[in-house]
Amino acid sequence: LCIGAHNTLVRGMNITNSTASDGYLHWNDLLIDISPFAWANIGVSAAIGVSVLGAAWGIFVTGSSLVGAAIKAPRIRSKNLISVIFCEAVAIYGVIMAIILETKAGTPPPQFMVPGLEGVYKLSFSGYGIFAAGLVVGLSNLCCGICVGIVGSSCALSDAQNPALFVKILVVEIFGSALGLFGVIVGIIMTAGCSFQDTR
Repeated sequence: LCIGAHNTLVRGMNITNSTASDGYLHWNDLLIDISPFAWANIGVSAAIGVSVLGAAWGIFVTGSSLVGAAIKAPRIRSKNLISVIFCEAVAIYGVIMAIILETKAGTPPPQFMVPGLEGVYKLSFSGYGIFAAGLVVGLSNLCCGICVGIVGSSCALSDAQNPALFVKILVVEIFGSALGLFGVIVGIIMTAGCSFQDTR
């Protein structure tokens, strides 16, 4: 196997004061032994999972404040639902990016068994790239969801006290929701050269 040969080669380069019976000699041995397809799928999972976590957190924060403030000011119930929609958009960013990443991390192609190390390096590059992109998208959407949730909570509470503040705080909320798009854009750029379809 190409990956097995690559691992043996790397271990041979890393042998200093240890013997082969010691097992893993360095952390890079352990990381290399993990399949690139596993790294890619972990990245896909992170993109959708952490994004949904951020959306849920935001909906929890803004929704609880909205329901509590609506007891004294029922008029805020309808228009402040836009804050919940902004939080839900964060999860949609994660779903879209997970679909894009999954198309790049599809079923292992026949070229997986490529003689030499060039194919192995290409597979590793793609696996780590998709993994990193998934983390970037997931973490940016997590922060975005928390941001939108807190601002949405403030929007509901301030609107209950003074209706003139709704539009002003909504502008802040819109800018906060754009943070998730930054992560999506960077994730797409990061995976531009990642593909398991051609390892030659």
